[in-house]
Amino acid sequence: MAILITGVAGFIGSSLAKRLLNAGETVIGLDSMTDYYDPTLKQARLETLGTFRNFSFYRQDITDLDALDALCAKQKPRHIVHLAGQVGVRYSLTHPEEYVSANIVGSFHIIECAKRHKVEHLLMASTSSAYGANTSFPAMETDRADHPLTIYAASKRASELMAHSYSSLYDLPVTMMRFFTVYGPWGRPDMAPFLFLDAILNKRPIDVFNHGKMSRDFTFIDDLVISLQKLLNCPPIAGEPLGEFDSLSPVAPHRVVNIGNSDPVELMDFIRAIEKATGMQFQMNMKEMQAGDMVDTSADTRLLQALTGLKPATSVESGVRKLVHWYREFYNL
Repeated sequence: MAILITGVAGFIGSSLAKRLLNAGETVIGLDSMTDYYDPTLKQARLETLGTFRNFSFYRQDITDLDALDALCAKQKPRHIVHLAGQVGVRYSLTHPEEYVSANIVGSFHIIECAKRHKVEHLLMASTSSAYGANTSFPAMETDRADHPLTIYAASKRASELMAHSYSSLYDLPVTMMRFFTVYGPWGRPDMAPFLFLDAILNKRPIDVFNHGKMSRDFTFIDDLVISLQKLLNCPPIAGEPLGEFDSLSPVAPHRVVNIGNSDPVELMDFIRAIEKATGMQFQMNMKEMQAGDMVDTSADTRLLQALTGLKPATSVESGVRKLVHWYREFYNL
């Protein structure tokens, strides 16, 4: 019985797939290979997975319900890890319709197929941006998430709510995963860690928003995929909460879990870590805050620890060194 990973050519999807394949799991990968960022990077990630005999790949769009239903009928996945979708806070300001299509319509199709094919556990990617205008940190899964600041955050929150309704109606075990600023080798080129590194190694200036007065709960990719692997075997059971910090629904096997480092880092400290790892210095353009950005993010990870026994602990210094090493090797610098 296989594990279906949507968005398998993406940063997190490919990293998770590789870990599961190395553990002997059978993985079915699905990805539409959009050109939101350089498709050659996605293709390179896929090539690293193609060496495994227990991996199969389907180029499909999650907005095509019939094709998705046929795939699930053929492969009969035991678990689904839904990572596909339109990402990017700033892109959502100019292309909101793509978020409605991918993150709301596409996610609904995944949820519907999970119900139709009696999947044992559906794990779905959400985001720390769901906390929106909240000012209480570290953010707990039980905090209200009713004030999204972008259509990206709103679309992810909508997928959480749709999943809860199906979980309640059809007893479908669902874990929603709120990711906090994931970075590392094979990372997304549209995210700050990759953009900063690309700029410094190619001697270009970087834009630093809010004059650097921001912090992020940077989460190293290896810590995240280990957490996902553990969560696969922790499906929510209705009526069995772990404690007062548990986000388990009172009426459904539905749970929200933060996946972060629980140790926020000032943006300027992250920039200095890149300078140290590269032995170079940035040229910086200090700018005002951008619309839709959050000043700070910080995750309460007690629930993740209770479920998996894990606490992500890779330091920014260590994680950045590994990112720099991969980048120089991949781009022959």
